[in-house]
Parts: sequence; C-alpha cells; structure tokens
Amino acid sequence: MAGIREVLHARFVDHAYPSHTHDAWTLLIVDDGVIRFGIDRHEHGVLQSAVTLLPPHVPHDGRTTTPQGFRKRVLYLEPAVLDAARIGAAVDRPVMNDPLLRRRVGQLHEALAAGTEDLEGQSRLAFLRERLGQHLMRQVGSPWPRRDPVLARRLRALLDDHVREGVTLDDAAGLLQAHPAYLVRVFTQEYGIPPHLYLTGRRVDLARSLLLDGARPAEVAVAAGFYDQSHLTRHFRRMLGTSPARYANSAH
Repeated sequence: MAGIREVLHARFVDHAYPSHTHDAWTLLIVDDGVIRFGIDRHEHGVLQSAVTLLPPHVPHDGRTTTPQGFRKRVLYLEPAVLDAARIGAAVDRPVMNDPLLRRRVGQLHEALAAGTEDLEGQSRLAFLRERLGQHLMRQVGSPWPRRDPVLARRLRALLDDHVREGVTLDDAAGLLQAHPAYLVRVFTQEYGIPPHLYLTGRRVDLARSLLLDGARPAEVAVAAGFYDQSHLTRHFRRMLGTSPARYANSAH
C-alpha cells in the first residue's frame, strides 16, 4: 500500500539489535514483553501500552529486558509520510503513551493483514499520520470537525461513480481539495459509517443485482469490484447472512 514500505511481525527471545539505521520511519508496538532501546545517547523502555516512532537515518539499537523475550508489530513508513523537519522531535520523544494512537496502529495492522480493503487501509493510515503529526508538533488532541454535509455528499457521489474500480483516498482528497483524514471524518459523521464500508455495501448491492440477472459468483466478484470470489463471499455473508450462490439460487 502506498506510504507503507514493509510490515513486520516478529518474536525474539534473546536477540539484541546492534546499533543500526533505516531509511524509513519505524513505527512499532509491543504485544508481549518489554523492549529497551538506545537512540541519541538516551535509553528508552517500551511497554505494551506505548507506541514507538524511530525516524529515518538515526542510529538505534534494541533488546529484550525479560527472559521471555518480546513480540512486536512494526510498520516501516515511507519517509514522505511524515514531515522530515520533525525528525528531531521524534529523536527527543520516540515513545508515545497514547491509547488512541496505539489502537490506530493495531487497526492498520489488521486492515493490512486482511489484504483486501485498500480504502480501509488508506483511511486508517491517514488517521495515523494525523495523530503522529500532532505528537511531533506537541498538539495532541481529539478534534472532531464541524459537520460538512456538502463535502460528505461530494465524497459519496465520487464513491458512487467508482463502485467497481474504487478510488484511493489520496485521489479523492485531491479531487475534493480536502485532507484525507478530514474527508473520512466528515463522511462518517454524516452517514454513520466510514467510506470503505459504504463502498463495500454498494459493491454488495451491485453483486446482488448481477446474481439475480443470472451471472455466476466468480464473474460477479470481479464485475462488482471485489478481488475474487472468496472476497465477495466474505462480505456477502457478513451483510446478508448467506453465500452468493445460495442467494442466487433462492431467486429461482
């Protein structure tokens, strides 16, 4: 996905990272154990409640502090995802105790693991970038925008026009001249669901119509904008409680 160079899930018992650098932002959460690392001659400890952000090209090391080792999840973000001028702030404050931020990191990992919902991953990355930017600017908060029904309707119309092929969040933001995270917020506020769920619902509706017209589920999946038949079936079951094939047969 654009903006994410690599995803790593790992468990180490006795491995210690020597001092090294990455050419990407390293965003990690700990699911088990405790990690200690050094950066810029300062030592830091990372608990399961915290999020760690290590900037590009800055040496750091890492090691466990318990005999059981640690388990972590890491996102390597492209350098352009965050403002390079904030590298110094990340060096000074690499560990962030922010439950909302940690939840958002975990949600993005889950979306990426599913591997089938591009718009969801893009939306979650947009929220993550926003929250990280607030930390680096020391402006952490939970702002909720004023209602913007006109912008929400414009985004809905854009999604309606691109049900099959979809639209990336960055493209939508460019066309509508709005920040990606703001777009997701105003849409969710106006319609009660985020854009990716709205788009999935429209695709399921299209699939239903095609199935009733006699198309086969495998053909319907691609025609309705799903990656494959299993992708269609998963969402079809979740929304309608039955498989595409059974739905089609029930109409005859």
